[in-house]
Amino acid sequence: MDKPRTHVTSLLTPRKERRSERRRRKQIATLQQRRARAAAAGARPAKEKPDKSMGAIPASGEPGPAALRSWLRFTVPPHAATSATLAGAYPFLAEAGLGTHGVLIGTDTRSGGSFVYDPWELYRQGVITNPNVLLAGVIGTGKSALAKSIATRSVAFGIRVYVPGDPKGEWTAVTRAVGGTAITLGQGQDTRLNRLDEGRRPAGLTDTQWASMVWARQRDLLGVLTETVLGRTLHPVEHTALDAALTATTRTPGVPTLPDVVAHLLNPDEGTEDASLLRVEGRDVAHALRRMVHGDLAGLFDGPSTVKFDPDAPMISLDLSGVTGNDTLLSLVMTCASTWMEAAILDPDGGKRWVIYDEAWRIMRHPALIRRMQTQWKLSRAYGIANLMVIHRLSDLDAVGEHLSEARALAQGLLADCSTRIIYRQESDQLAHSAVALGLTDTERDTLTSLGVGQGLWRIRDRAFRIQHQLTTGEHDLFDTTARMH
Repeated sequence: MDKPRTHVTSLLTPRKERRSERRRRKQIATLQQRRARAAAAGARPAKEKPDKSMGAIPASGEPGPAALRSWLRFTVPPHAATSATLAGAYPFLAEAGLGTHGVLIGTDTRSGGSFVYDPWELYRQGVITNPNVLLAGVIGTGKSALAKSIATRSVAFGIRVYVPGDPKGEWTAVTRAVGGTAITLGQGQDTRLNRLDEGRRPAGLTDTQWASMVWARQRDLLGVLTETVLGRTLHPVEHTALDAALTATTRTPGVPTLPDVVAHLLNPDEGTEDASLLRVEGRDVAHALRRMVHGDLAGLFDGPSTVKFDPDAPMISLDLSGVTGNDTLLSLVMTCASTWMEAAILDPDGGKRWVIYDEAWRIMRHPALIRRMQTQWKLSRAYGIANLMVIHRLSDLDAVGEHLSEARALAQGLLADCSTRIIYRQESDQLAHSAVALGLTDTERDTLTSLGVGQGLWRIRDRAFRIQHQLTTGEHDLFDTTARMH
């Protein structure tokens, strides 16, 4: 049976009906027909159309071909393309960068926009979990220029910079150019640094707390230096001998020095318990530290400091280019110099500070030194310090200790404690290791061999940027390390 249909018609039509009235009558009939159909189907009545006689216009506009409006939806067919094609068709999909707060580094080669960096601001925003930075690149790629550029431009923002070890003396001119202090160490120099200096006392500590902190810091350094020279960990009785010697040294008035500690190791106080045993068992420790006093490092750390640390200076660097010897010797000097400076800058109220370890690969060859270095990395957030470690390649981290050893794990831990990794050009045989260590994609890995001078892959957490470092004319002349090759 066919469905019932509703028909509407006019029974009476005026003889003389105007056109507008006729149109109005038809609209009323159509509306009644729609209502009847809706009621029969059980649906909600249709919305009434506005009365045009009252001046209202439908939402869709006037009907007809000239209305220029349509109820038809605007649809676009889907389009499939590769990410490379879409990047060109939709350039607004490029990386937005890290914001506008921080030091201008250069240009993002993908988006063409400027690139700024501030580890403290990024840490505040939760972008990174720590302010430490790793900078790696082969010789001649411009990594030293980047480190110096970050340092000098940060000074303009009130951020102080400390370079605790400059083996080549490249930072001396840079430090003096910004009004900082460059301290020169080396055989034949009059400059001496007492590594056992107390350093700057933080506010809010009692005398007992401060004395305990200073003693622990001094004891830590003596242990690290001894293990580095001996090439092994200390035995329990050697730890006891070193503790007794430092305690006896700190009882005397004045600031203790390394010669005082060596003297108490060779000749413990007779009142000390087991003095004869400590004299015998502590002899290796005494001769290891004696090298810093009377051996090939004599004249550097064997007396009171002849210079005073100025915490208000915009930049301080320790020039170690005058120190000659093997890598172990230079590593010891870098450790002593850096700890002397760190004892003065480990102040929670000291503000933002960069600590730049140039040629850090020298320190990482010795497990005792890298263990202490990792401790400084862990404390960076507590003291408001950002550490910048400069090496040649990531495989330098694998040169520490044997496979699965504690030393190797400590070296890998340094990389994990750097939320920002800046990789300049790497040789082809380093690509696989770099990709695994940094979690790079195949595209990012392949770019490492094609990076030009001053170009680096910035890996910040899970984000990657290809940045072209920009130097001013003055910076280029000041940072140039190849002047002797011209």
